[in-house]
Amino acid sequence: MRYRLGVDVGGTFTDVLLLEETSGTTWRAKTPSTPADQSVGVLNGVRKVCAEAGIELAEVGQVLHGTTVATNAILQNKGARVGLVTTDGFRQVLQIARSFVPGGLAGWIIWPKPEPLARLEDTIEVAGRIAADGSEVTPLDESQARTALAALKGEGIEALTISLINSYANDDHEQRVAVWAAEELPGIPVSISSHVLPEMREYERTLTTVANSYVQPEVSRYVKNLDTSLRETGIEAPLSILRSDGGLVQSAKAAEDPVSLLLSGPAGGVTGAVWFAEQAGFSDFLTFDMGGTSTDVALVLGGEPRIGRETKVGDLAVRATSVDVRTVGAGGGSIAHVPELTKALRVGPQSAGADPGPASYGGGGTEPTVTDANVVLGYLPGELAGGEVTLDVEAGRQAVATVADAMGLESIESAAAGIVDIVNENMFGALRLVSVQQGYDPRDFALVSFGGAGPLHANALGRLTGSWPVIVPPSPGVLCAYGDATTCVRDESARTLVRAFSATTDEEIRSALAELAESAAERLASEGVPVDEQTAKYQVDLRYHGQGFEIPVDLDPGVLEGGEVLASLGDAFDAEHQRLFSFLLKNEREVINLRVTVSGPRPEVAWKELPDGGSDPSAALIKETEVWMDGGHVSAGIYDRDKLLAGNVVPGPAVITEMDSTTLVLAGHAATVHSSASLLIRPV
Repeated sequence: MRYRLGVDVGGTFTDVLLLEETSGTTWRAKTPSTPADQSVGVLNGVRKVCAEAGIELAEVGQVLHGTTVATNAILQNKGARVGLVTTDGFRQVLQIARSFVPGGLAGWIIWPKPEPLARLEDTIEVAGRIAADGSEVTPLDESQARTALAALKGEGIEALTISLINSYANDDHEQRVAVWAAEELPGIPVSISSHVLPEMREYERTLTTVANSYVQPEVSRYVKNLDTSLRETGIEAPLSILRSDGGLVQSAKAAEDPVSLLLSGPAGGVTGAVWFAEQAGFSDFLTFDMGGTSTDVALVLGGEPRIGRETKVGDLAVRATSVDVRTVGAGGGSIAHVPELTKALRVGPQSAGADPGPASYGGGGTEPTVTDANVVLGYLPGELAGGEVTLDVEAGRQAVATVADAMGLESIESAAAGIVDIVNENMFGALRLVSVQQGYDPRDFALVSFGGAGPLHANALGRLTGSWPVIVPPSPGVLCAYGDATTCVRDESARTLVRAFSATTDEEIRSALAELAESAAERLASEGVPVDEQTAKYQVDLRYHGQGFEIPVDLDPGVLEGGEVLASLGDAFDAEHQRLFSFLLKNEREVINLRVTVSGPRPEVAWKELPDGGSDPSAALIKETEVWMDGGHVSAGIYDRDKLLAGNVVPGPAVITEMDSTTLVLAGHAATVHSSASLLIRPV
């Protein structure tokens, strides 16, 4: 038997899923996260799930891990002190940035500009310059460079970034400065921009490389500590980390390029959703991952998540390939409040977090949250997480009563319903960002819901978007860990090649892409993936001449075998530009960047088919209860999901419970159990 171990660390719980590949049998465990050292919570979960499965730790064949270490370092400002080496005259590159101010008119008046990740006093310049075509304009001055580097020695920097102008065209200067830095600053990890992001635009390249340095020491310590701890407990299996684009990378390489891990956690959920949606027969869908603090949404087309070239974490936006995930501050712990001035109910983005948590958790929280509203409405059972959390219904009612009093409502249930409606609208707005705003009609997609709180709101979100069916995978609370365990290893090569269509040829583009593919394939082969089992995906960034931005378009690998490369790229670019902006220009098209992503094979994991049980779900009925729905109390059945069989149809209103989540089926809807164990909710 072959066992794969998926691990996802969240703010409140660490989810661990053990998967036996041949039968598809799974075991899952939730343990409290340990923010001081996440590896402690991971090891606790690993021991627990292996004990439940009755296997020895040494029987685990692979450990696949989605981590938030890099993300948290950014959000909590707990990264390394970074020294920055720039070309002479570019010392203020991070301070000047793009002169962009978010918000509407006069937004700059109240906008606190974030501090750069590398301080100006820790930034040095070196004399020497490369031209945009890669030729040397001014030779490097070794003596001046060494003197400048030595000046950083006493500043207490913990990591160093080297980002010289036009190094994407010729990295010779960066490589030489890196050698001198290793001698002048021994023991300091060095990131060079031509390795992290070999693409044009000095600010984006510098910022991305500085971000890599900022999180590198923390990620490196964590990965090394976890790897060592796993081996000490008896697990000799290799440790792989999930990248932001949904692929896996060996732990050692992840520690070298941690900027590619910033959306590791959300990417796991999307890859898990792809796996379960495939089993249910759907390839076009929206994903909706609702946790305690925030909700992440994404769009999947043709079984492939949409991949973006910008990764956003807090105020930081770096150029790194990632699943195009949008986040909104709406979760189970989002706090409801009524401003004195407007008397208009607001929900979030402030969150009760894990400590003290929602009032109904009994941890000392008193502010009304979305979870408390669901308790008041009767949508949540008395226990969560398999009995680990017992809900205090009265405390939840008292918290929501403060909202009812502030709004002059006689019914606490009406206030709770208002809280749920507003948080649903907030999440609906996020779903529109990845669908309508990108030129897609959400009614053409299904909706896959997961996360601890997601299935409670999924039916309502389906009603708002018109996305049917709403798919709730089994164990939705640990789906991110499932995604970690069912994805493949991946590597990427990129290059800037600015060419007008009239100034290049099919053969030049074909040759450049072949070189990038070979480079990525070699690195993947060194990780144990045979070349004949690899697949390559080709992407080219294009724009009209005169535009200040480019659009990534995919290139069919078959075209590279002898087709018209530029013509194919031009047609794809026009179609994408028309979809995004509803118009085309007559300007000549330009190639900007080339990119090749090489992936290993997806693991052959069986899925466990549920036995057929007919349409009657009564064998899974626990009891009848009262819930508040559509302005009044109605009777609803509470069902045990573990007892539902394929073909069972659960009519709404109903509450379907399981260890890690709760699904709400609204009146006028029904949930059909698919043979893959997913719930498919549709209007009746």
